[in-house]
Amino acid sequence: MTVAELLSDPRTDREAGEMKALVGELYPIPRSITGEGLRRTLQAIGRRIPLRFTEVPSGTPVLDWTIPNEWNVADAYVARTRGERVIDFRASNLHLVGYSVPIRRRVPLAELKEHLFSLPDHPDWIPYRTSYYQPNWGFCVTRKQLESLTDPEYDVVIDTTLTQGSLTYAECLLPGETGEEVLLSCHACHPSLANDNLSGIALATSLARLLDGARRRYTYRFLFAPGTIGAIAWLARNEEAVRRIRAGLVIACVGDAGPIHYKKSRRGDAAVDRAAAHVLRASGRAHRIVEFSPYGYDERQYCSPGFDLPVGSLTRTPHGCFPEYHTSADDLGFISARWLGESLRCYLHVIDVVENNRRYRNTNPHCEPQLGRRGLYRAIGGSPSPGRSEMALLWVLNLSDGATDLLAIADRAQLDFDTVRDAADLLCSHRLLEETV
Repeated sequence: MTVAELLSDPRTDREAGEMKALVGELYPIPRSITGEGLRRTLQAIGRRIPLRFTEVPSGTPVLDWTIPNEWNVADAYVARTRGERVIDFRASNLHLVGYSVPIRRRVPLAELKEHLFSLPDHPDWIPYRTSYYQPNWGFCVTRKQLESLTDPEYDVVIDTTLTQGSLTYAECLLPGETGEEVLLSCHACHPSLANDNLSGIALATSLARLLDGARRRYTYRFLFAPGTIGAIAWLARNEEAVRRIRAGLVIACVGDAGPIHYKKSRRGDAAVDRAAAHVLRASGRAHRIVEFSPYGYDERQYCSPGFDLPVGSLTRTPHGCFPEYHTSADDLGFISARWLGESLRCYLHVIDVVENNRRYRNTNPHCEPQLGRRGLYRAIGGSPSPGRSEMALLWVLNLSDGATDLLAIADRAQLDFDTVRDAADLLCSHRLLEETV
C-alpha cells in the first residue's frame, strides 16, 4: 500500500477516534521534562507502536545545556490549618508549578500569594507554569480560588523529589527503501493539556502506525521527547542520524477547530516547505503559511544555524494564539476527533508529496514526442482546451530537464501534485522520461 492509498483506506478514518481515545488516556498523567509521568506516557505510546527508549543521566552535558535532576511528585496541596485542602494537585496536575522544590511548612497568606499564579481575565481557568532551571515552588489556581483565600496562614505541602536520575526520550524508526530520513517530532512533557501537546503525541502515534504498513521511499523517525531539552539531547547524541534528515515536521496543536498553519523551516524553500505549501493551497481550505522565527516549538532547535535542518511545523491554531493555550481550558472538550482526523490527513498528504517528489529527464527533448500514436493524447484534434491530464503530460515533458522536480512543475503549471505525478508515471512507462538522482 502506498501513502496515497492510505488516504482512502478505512483504517485512516478509524484513527480519528483512536487519537481522541489516546489523548483521553494520557490526559490525567502528570508529565514533566523528566520523571515517571513522562515514562508512563512513553510506555503507553509503546503499547501502540514499537519504541526504543533512551535514558540520558542527570548532569550529562548536551551542547550548551545540562540534563537536570529528575523530578517526581507524590503529592502537593495548600490546606487550611484545620486540614481542609483548598488547592490540591490530585484535583488537577496543573495546580503545581512544574519542578517545584519540596516544602512542608505553615506559610503566612502574604508569602503564599507570592507563589500563586492565576489568570485575571479567565477567573475559572488554571494557568500552566514551570520553573525547570531555577529552584522555586508555587501553585497555579483559578482567580476564584485566589480570591477565596482569606485565612492568615495556610499549610503548604509539596512532596516532590529532585534527585540524580535521567531524562527519557523514545523513538520509532520505520526503515524505508533508502537510509535518508524524515523526522516527525513532538514534545511529550506537558501535563493535562489536550491540544498542546497531547494532540501531537496522538497524531504522531497514529501516523507511525499507518506508515508502518505502507511502502516507504524514506526512513521515518518519530521522536517523542520533552520540549527543548529533549530535542537538544537527541541532536547532541545523534550526529549520524542528523546528517540523513531530508525533511521534518514538528507536530503540535493539531486537535482544535482552527485552520491549518504551516511554519516554514529556517531555509524557507526546503522540499518540505514547498510540499506543505502546495498541499495547503490545493486543499481549498482556509490556511496560513508563516515564515520561520526562532521562537516556538522544537523546530527552533532543529533549525538552529549549526544544524539548519529542513524541519517545519504543521499545526492548527499555533501556540499562544488561542486563549486556552497553557491553561486548564485546553481540556478534552477543546479538541475533537474530527479535527484530529483532518490534521492526520493533511500530514499524510504532505508526506505523500515528499515521498513522490522526483526529478526526471525528458528522453526525447527535441520537440514534442508524438503522444497520439502511444495512446497518450486524444484521438480527435481541434478542441480549444486540452484536459488537465493532457496538460500535465505536456508540462512534465517540457520542464523535465533533470533538475526541475515534479513539485516545481505542479506549482508552475498550477496543477495538483497527484495529476503531475500520474503524468510522470505514465511517461516513464512509455520510456519518455528517466529519473535523475
